[in-house]
Amino acid sequence: MTPRAIVRTALEKGLDMIAVCDHNSARNAAATMRAAAGSNLTVIPGIEITSSEEVHVLGLFPSETEAEAVQDEVYARLFGENNEEVFGYQVVVDEFDVVEDLDQRLLIGATTLSAERVANLIHKFQGLTVASHVDRPGFGLFSQIGFIPEALKLDALEVSKHSDFGKVRAKFPQAGNYPLITSSDAHYLKDVGSAATLVRMAEPSFAELRKALAGQEGRAVIGAAPPCGI
Repeated sequence: MTPRAIVRTALEKGLDMIAVCDHNSARNAAATMRAAAGSNLTVIPGIEITSSEEVHVLGLFPSETEAEAVQDEVYARLFGENNEEVFGYQVVVDEFDVVEDLDQRLLIGATTLSAERVANLIHKFQGLTVASHVDRPGFGLFSQIGFIPEALKLDALEVSKHSDFGKVRAKFPQAGNYPLITSSDAHYLKDVGSAATLVRMAEPSFAELRKALAGQEGRAVIGAAPPCGI
């Protein structure tokens, strides 16, 4: 899952836009953006933050500047050291796939930030807040908290590729109040494009995505796309 490999695979699958959202880190997002420069692929820098309730929350940002600022706040509230024998190497690379560093933080761990504070932090830096894989029995909003708190400000809910929008709306009535998206949540190259969302936008950009999630100016989330490349 190096930047050049991700970009190449996404283009082969016919994707127009992807987001790079590592667990509690944005250190590889900018490199993937640079690897995609000059291609037909837009890369949104992001981060998947684990709240104190162990809810996974995606932050999507207009540029790497905001993503890295949120990362700094997350790092200050993330404790523990990575055990490479158990969790593997946490590699930081450049756009040419050259290893620059090994992150020693326990990125798989939970931060001390509540889900509400995570959402507020993302919005503070002009990001979009998406609750990750809300239908999953682990690390999903409904499995961990049971409902969507009124103070938790979300721009969308992500449905895992193992479910569908109709089932999620039927099982979790609160989901009907939010736009739903789906994604591959790829941890391996073979999974890139295994799920995607169709969105009506003027161009594949963060600004257009914001409008689509808000249903503004004719932009909209249309629904889940068939697996890419099939």
